[in-house]
Amino acid sequence: MALVDRIADLAIRIGRVLASKIDATHPGVARAWVCFGVIDGQVFIRAAHQVLAVDRTAPGRYRIHFAVRLPDTHYCWTALARSAVDRGQQRFAVVRAEDDLKTARFVDVSCATAASTFTDSTEINLVVYR
Repeated sequence: MALVDRIADLAIRIGRVLASKIDATHPGVARAWVCFGVIDGQVFIRAAHQVLAVDRTAPGRYRIHFAVRLPDTHYCWTALARSAVDRGQQRFAVVRAEDDLKTARFVDVSCATAASTFTDSTEINLVVYR
């Protein structure tokens, strides 16, 4: 057997093993994600996976509803907010300890400036892992 054939055979075997180990329930695979923004107070979802809706509860405050209920609240989320202009104030995706909720059906996320003022962003990206 030629070296090229052996390498091809090895690649096929590795692919089969990986396919059997990594599926939609693997903890390294995002359970849900969304790219959304707010323009003139209106939420626009640009792209999403397993996200049903995003509600703007106040300027800079959002509730992200999952399309499929998560098994519990022991999930990890991370988010990034973009400034609306190149030289604008920085935006941060944050959560307040007591007022924001994290349930199996939704998570509350806020967007704030460096001065801790809640503000909307034209682009916020959120990813949920479990």
